[in-house]
Amino acid sequence: MKIGCPKEIKPQEFRVGMTPNAAFEAVNHGHEVIIEAGAGIGAGFEDADYVQAGATIIATASEIFASADMIVKVKEPQAVERKMLREGQILFTYLHLAPDADQTNDLIASGATCIAYETVTDRAGGLPLLAPMSEVAGRLAPQVGAWTLQKANGGRGVLMGGVPGVGPARVVVIGGGVVGTHAARIAAGMGADVTVLDRSLPRLRYLDDIYGGTFKTSYASAGNTIELAREADMIIGAVLIPGAAAPKLISRAQLSELKPGAVLVDVAIDQGGCFETSKATTHQDPIYEVDGIMHYCVANMPGAVARTSTIALGNATMPFMLALADKGWKKACADDPHLKAGLNVHAGQLTYAAVAEALGMTAITADEAIAG
Repeated sequence: MKIGCPKEIKPQEFRVGMTPNAAFEAVNHGHEVIIEAGAGIGAGFEDADYVQAGATIIATASEIFASADMIVKVKEPQAVERKMLREGQILFTYLHLAPDADQTNDLIASGATCIAYETVTDRAGGLPLLAPMSEVAGRLAPQVGAWTLQKANGGRGVLMGGVPGVGPARVVVIGGGVVGTHAARIAAGMGADVTVLDRSLPRLRYLDDIYGGTFKTSYASAGNTIELAREADMIIGAVLIPGAAAPKLISRAQLSELKPGAVLVDVAIDQGGCFETSKATTHQDPIYEVDGIMHYCVANMPGAVARTSTIALGNATMPFMLALADKGWKKACADDPHLKAGLNVHAGQLTYAAVAEALGMTAITADEAIAG
């Protein structure tokens, strides 16, 4: 198979879809790998690194899309990229379709087979291709939130760890999954007073058993959430419903109940955001204010630490990418129900129910797509 990796064009996205190591593995499996010139620079990989791995450097993205059997990326294809997709081509990347009708319609119209990193599953019920970026985003969230809390940035002017005689920042993390757990650990390590909210009692028990001395836990009822939010200096939104739009956990009306200058960090912004007033921002212009509350809603947070993120993502995606290349998408998905869960679009039809529900569309099953 000819595997193509174009340079990411989303603003301030410095990651790359394939590392030289992934290219080397694919070449050793007998595949041809083509990389757009300069695609890896933002993550610290030179064109020469890919050439040494056996890949071929191609001058433009249009040439990559025109000739590759499978496109491997990081972020969802932008409008200009979606126009270059073609029937029968495989797209393997993050998609986050539920809040994005324009992208969904374009991918359906392309006729391509689109497999989303964020809905591939594992035996434990986890999301192995989302997990490494969730770990990165979770660890970044208190860091960027602490910066936003600084008075010069519009925040309350509160130091995360306080100082002797002055209490620490109060941080509420909504969601006790991968993002929330990593966010809570880092925030607590910075000296903050941290509480994690979740609706799963088994998850809360687990977090309390493992991290009871590090941060507190609480049940995420609507009343309890706003009660804790009123006292918070920083609220980190870390909820995820796989493939679906994120629920809105704090409304605009409730912003008036928060402390002036409090910070909302919305890590769920890729799935539409979990605060009603959230809108996607970029690393170049990351924060904005609504009703006296600061919002940090960068849609590709891991792109800020592109080298760490690229290597972590490449480690996770490589086995699935090789399976798709070695077997073709139909056999690879038929052989692996976890990879099959990543199938979102095929040949002009949606194949993921949660996306269809979020957008008011219809979908066929992945099994029907494979059999078709």
